[in-house]
Amino acid sequence: MKAIQIRELGEDPDLRLVEIPEPRPGAGEVLVDVKAAGVNYADVLMCRGRYGGRRPLPFVPGFEAAGVVLQAGPGVENWRPGHRVMGTVLRETCGCYAEKAVMPAWLLLPVPQSLSFEEAAAFPEVFITAYLALHVFGRLTPGETVLIHAAAGGVGTAAVQIARAAGARVIATASSEEKLLRVRGLGAEVLINYATQDFLDEVKKQTDGRGVDLVLESVGGEVFEKSLQCLRPLGRLITYGTSSGSVGALKTTDLQRPSLSVGG
Repeated sequence: MKAIQIRELGEDPDLRLVEIPEPRPGAGEVLVDVKAAGVNYADVLMCRGRYGGRRPLPFVPGFEAAGVVLQAGPGVENWRPGHRVMGTVLRETCGCYAEKAVMPAWLLLPVPQSLSFEEAAAFPEVFITAYLALHVFGRLTPGETVLIHAAAGGVGTAAVQIARAAGARVIATASSEEKLLRVRGLGAEVLINYATQDFLDEVKKQTDGRGVDLVLESVGGEVFEKSLQCLRPLGRLITYGTSSGSVGALKTTDLQRPSLSVGG
């Protein structure tokens, strides 16, 4: 079968279209005829050797895909040949940039008839991450205010829609007016261009100095540190990435007096 294989990591990775043997599903796995594969920032970082550790070269990248079940491995009861599915693979495995991919059965979801395979392939990674960040770890409730950084990115656009549907007020940051207009169309109420505005000052202004209930942060570094200052007492910050390449510093005293919590 044909697959995209990475031969060398780096800022300009060596990606090649090659012929490799067809994979076989093991226990708890499903072989999927890949119709579309998602492209995430995590895939870019993986190809640069900066995500989830370095895998032995060469390997087939790709964390998520949508397609049709070809074969179910031993012990799989929920999926049968012909089922339309979308899902992710474990970061240690990758393998979705191929005509066929082996995927864990427990990480698959059915594809609604209303979604194309292309739309379905772009759904699992970002929407599940956003849902977990907002509801499971962030404990978002109706009427709260949430600050979503990088709101025009994959997880960001998903988070804006989920937060708005949950009855939250959304403050969104992005790096350009074009991106912010798109985010407004998804439901963001307050827009902050972090390239020209200080997001901390704007958040305080838009909340009458109180701060927000929840922050979704994926940049790291100074953005993480300033985001803590955006929280009201008892506020929560959920971190799910360090796209800047810089890790934010955290002092326990930053959390104690205002009774803040940080998760990820």
